[in-house]
This record gives sequence, C-alpha cells and structure tokens, in this order.
Amino acid sequence: MSTVLRSLAMASSSSIRHGISLWCPQSQSLKRIPRTSVPFTTFRRTAFVASSAAFSNENREFVIVGGGNAAGYAARTFVEHGMADGKLCIVCKEAFPPYERPALTKGYLFPLDKKPARLPGFHTCVGSGGERQTQDWYKEHGIEVLYQDPVTGVDVQTQTLATSSGNVLKYGSLIIATGCASVRFPDKIGGDLPGVHYIRDVADADSLISSLERARKVVVIGGGYIGMEVAAATVGWKLDTTIIFPEDHLMPRLFTPSLAKRYEGLYQENGVKFLKGARIDKLEAGSDGRVAAVRLANGSSVEADTVIVGIGAKPVVSPFEEVGLNTTAGGIQVDGLFRTSIPGIFSIGDVAAFPLKIYDRIARVEHVDHARRSAQHCVRALLTAQTHQYDYLPHFYSRVFEYEGSARRIWWQFYGDNVGETIEIGNFDPKVATFWLDSGRLKGVFLESGSPEEFELLPRLARSQPVVDKVKLQSASSVEAALEVARSSLQN
Repeated sequence: MSTVLRSLAMASSSSIRHGISLWCPQSQSLKRIPRTSVPFTTFRRTAFVASSAAFSNENREFVIVGGGNAAGYAARTFVEHGMADGKLCIVCKEAFPPYERPALTKGYLFPLDKKPARLPGFHTCVGSGGERQTQDWYKEHGIEVLYQDPVTGVDVQTQTLATSSGNVLKYGSLIIATGCASVRFPDKIGGDLPGVHYIRDVADADSLISSLERARKVVVIGGGYIGMEVAAATVGWKLDTTIIFPEDHLMPRLFTPSLAKRYEGLYQENGVKFLKGARIDKLEAGSDGRVAAVRLANGSSVEADTVIVGIGAKPVVSPFEEVGLNTTAGGIQVDGLFRTSIPGIFSIGDVAAFPLKIYDRIARVEHVDHARRSAQHCVRALLTAQTHQYDYLPHFYSRVFEYEGSARRIWWQFYGDNVGETIEIGNFDPKVATFWLDSGRLKGVFLESGSPEEFELLPRLARSQPVVDKVKLQSASSVEAALEVARSSLQN
C-alpha cells in the first residue's frame, strides 16, 4: 500500500406516529434503562434481552452509528430511495446533525473579520452541491436522531445496541460510520494542557478559536493536512506561527521533497517558520497552568501560548471490536458492498477498511470524498439489487490561504496512487504538476492551481493509467504542455 493511502492513509418504529422522534440528553422523550457501573459487554444475555424487550415497539429498521460526513450522505441516500421516514435512526455523540468536516480546518478558522464559516452553513450535503441537511431537514424526512448519545455496546445476537444515556435500540441493519479520533499526546507530557488543541469536531474548533483570540505565539505540531491547513489559518490571524514535525519535509505521505520545498517557500513568504526533523519531548505549562512552551528532544524549546496537534488519526472501532468484527487491516474490514463479517452490519467512511479494487489491495482512506462515495454505495447496495463492487479512485485535495488579503491562494488536487518515479513540471508560476510513473504507466497525478477543465482531466488519467512517453513529459515546457502529453496518451 502506498504511503498516502496507508495514512490518508446500528425494523421501523411502529410507535412513531409521525415518523420522527428526536432525543437529547436533557429530555425524556425516549424510554430509558437505568445506568449501571457494570460494563455493557458483561451484561447477562437474559438481562439484556429483558431490557431491550421494553423497546420492542420502537425497533429501528436502519441505524447509523456516527454523525460525520458519511452518516449525512447515507441519510440523503435513504431519503432518495424513500426508505428514511420512520425507518432510519442516527446515533451520534455531537449536538449537531452531520456537517462537512473539512470546513473545520479551512473556512471555520478564518479570522473573525473575514466571514468565517459557521453552522448551519456547512451541514451535509453542501460540500458536493447538495441540499443543506439541517436539523429541520431530518425532522421533515422522518429521521430519528439521538444527539450526544454515543453507542457503548452492541449485542449482535439480539441485534441490539446500548448508548451512554441508557437507551437500548433494536436494529434491523446497522451501519457503522464512527470515523476517526485524533492521535493525542499523553497527559504525562502535557497533551491535555489548557491551550493544547486537537481538531475533529465543531467543539474542538470553537475551543481553538477561543485560544486564537488571545494568542501571540502558535506552534503547530505535524506537517500533514491538519498542520498545513491550520498554519495557513493562523497566518490570517497575524500570529507568530511555527510548524514542527519529525520528517524532512511537509506532507511526506504525498509530496516529493522538491514539491514540499515549493510549498514550504510559500508558507515562509507568509511568515511561517519551520522546525523540520524535530521531535517533541513535552509540552510545558506556565505559571497560569496553560501551555507555555514546546520542549524538543534536543533540549531546546519553542515559546507557545497555543499549540495545535495534528499528528494523525485512529479509527474509532470500539465497542465493535468486542463483537468479533475484523479490524486487523487497520479499520473495520468490509467487502466491496461494505458488508462486514457479521450479517446485517456494514461500515463506511474513514473507519472502513475496504477492497481498493483498482489497485487490488485493502485500504482505509481518511478523506471526505471516500466518506461520501462509500456511504452512497453502501446504502444503494443495501436497499436495491445493486451488486457491483465499490471501485474507488483515491482523491485528495486541499485549499488554504483563501481569505481576503492573502498573498496567494493554494488549491491542489491529487488522483491515483503515489508509486513509482516522479516527474515535476512548473514552478508555481502559478501552476505545478507532478506525475507518478510506474513501469511507464501513469499511476498518479498532482496539480496545483489548475483550471476546472484541467482538474477534470486528472481522474481520467489516474483511472486509465495510460502508458506515457516519459521523454516528452520531461521535456514539456509548461504544465499545460505536460497535461497535453498525458492527455494524448489516452488515445494510444
């Protein structure tokens, strides 16, 4: 598996007369079972069945666990097939319906005077040009949503799950869309100090904004997606910003060293400082208990009153590991229709390890494009006679420095696989392209600042994997000329 893919790589409700029952922790609108200190998985089977029997008149035909992008797109697909009203329930840990999470490290972090993105503006499915699915949208379509009530356990024999509030739900088909959680620094080295931030949801982003409002010196730990996008945002706040990471260059899972050098130059032009090849020893607190500095393994330290950590993510597979789902591939393993090894249970989005058909391997992809597409494919397969296997073409992109007054806006896209040798054309004037060739075949292509027509060409190239004349590609006088060489190879 290439480095980029490796890292970037739960019965309808007969008692709901109007097809909708919203629940929140403060309400008593759904029946509840008493809390218990006994772990859910140690419940005796007889006790569990007795508890769930009280909810037998509130069976859910379809239950989605998780409230991210994948859940929102799955909900839309259920609606499109007329199978949501009174049949679908979403169980999530947040107080909001699903929203487009990429906004959290882009528009949501715009300076306050630059019209930052805010809910309900970016609820799914606006990110792909669809309808904005607000709380009212779910009510209007008869979809039950249990907010701030994450799942704590599941019994596959009785097809029943329990939530943190004590609710017990019986499902017909279960779709796991729990996504990923941030990799965090341990408490013992300051990972939970006030002023230290991780970004996975709106609450995280709101907390960060509160810090930025009074920040002077910001340290961003990690040189990947989170690092690059958050650092671009802090520049907009006119803050002293330093990015620290252990690798030799930015975005090592995708960028080549020379490509990374170009981006590093752009960030430096915007005042961002870099500490490359550096490892963190601990995050140190000041006299007020907030983070005050980042101490490095070499003994030096960098002053910081706000620290953003973007060092990776891990799939949220608990409590599903305990019921026998296969997680050996780094996520919940599924087939090409997103079925797990347990009948009636599916998994989609970031948490799913699926067959990447085009490259004949198992992959887990952390990206909104896959979250959307996997949700749609899974629900269509569940509700129709569709049997064709998911055939995903990896796609990654980023947009930063988009706010007004930025010296340069960055907008790149990548399609395919980053394997083989690379050929780079252009020097940010304003475009740059990178082509990955493996045994003469084009496997992946990256483009910065392309036109709509040029970006539309990229997936055609990456999926077709044409044989490209390497010499002609290397000799191309411009990005446009290089793309034309690649385009002509589609006809050969």
